[in-house]
Amino acid sequence: MTMFNDLQLLRSFVTIVDCGSISAAARALHMTQPTLSRQLGALEEQCETELLRRDTHRMSLTECGQRFLQDARALIELAEEAQQRLRQEQSGLQGNIRVFSTIDFGQTVVSRLISSFIQAHPGVTMELSYSNRPVHMIEEGCDVGIVAGTFSDERVVARSLGPIRRHVVASPGLIAAHRRCRRPEDLQAWPWLILASPNFGGTREIMLYGEADQQRRLQVQPVLVSEGVTSLREAARMDLGVAALPTWLIEEDLVSGRLVRLLPRWEARSLPAHVVYPVRRTLPLRVRAFVDYATQYMATALG
Repeated sequence: MTMFNDLQLLRSFVTIVDCGSISAAARALHMTQPTLSRQLGALEEQCETELLRRDTHRMSLTECGQRFLQDARALIELAEEAQQRLRQEQSGLQGNIRVFSTIDFGQTVVSRLISSFIQAHPGVTMELSYSNRPVHMIEEGCDVGIVAGTFSDERVVARSLGPIRRHVVASPGLIAAHRRCRRPEDLQAWPWLILASPNFGGTREIMLYGEADQQRRLQVQPVLVSEGVTSLREAARMDLGVAALPTWLIEEDLVSGRLVRLLPRWEARSLPAHVVYPVRRTLPLRVRAFVDYATQYMATALG
């Protein structure tokens, strides 16, 4: 018999650490404090080392306890995943998933993604929050995020969902008020609508890409700077200016004619999209299923 044969001892140890004291953990586990203390003592006896330093004022992990905590969490997650897999075979995925997304992306594409996933897995419920700070949301307890824009942080796993294509568009009214646009340089003097954050492509320096690796750099003076692409689309519809907007946002406008692509053979710089989740050895089965589903769904949605 080793400490790894008894998941209850491991769960008790992890709960004590998470709650910050034996008394608080005992309440969370609905057991008496002496019982929980005996379980901790039994675990340390099997480990043949002290895992927690305890005195009248505080409790802290020993160096061995720190390492053991990581292994204990991993084993508990593996056990829970195995249990979920058995349940799934009988009744499908179960449980709640906390998702976050960047604002405009979340209110459109991600909302449709979540609706599609819940319809495919009726036993799952989901919560959707909006934030442009992925690491902050992971620290707040979210399970997974779908984010648009450049992203790099070693504290989370970022799985690529592919590029977000962006087209240069304007309203028919704005186009009629300006000279005909034949070259990228012709757009430099037009009024522009741009995003505020460089992470989402916001810059007064617009790069356009054409056929045969052609590139043009435009220095523009915006009449509107916004934190969200939806507001830029609304302003573009009202003849205010030119904007580089993602395909997923303007498809219906292009079909209806409310917006028109300028220089159809040229595109603005694409932006990456990612699904992000905490760095840990395993994910709950429902979260892992959502990550895989999102990867496939976005390949079509962004295509």
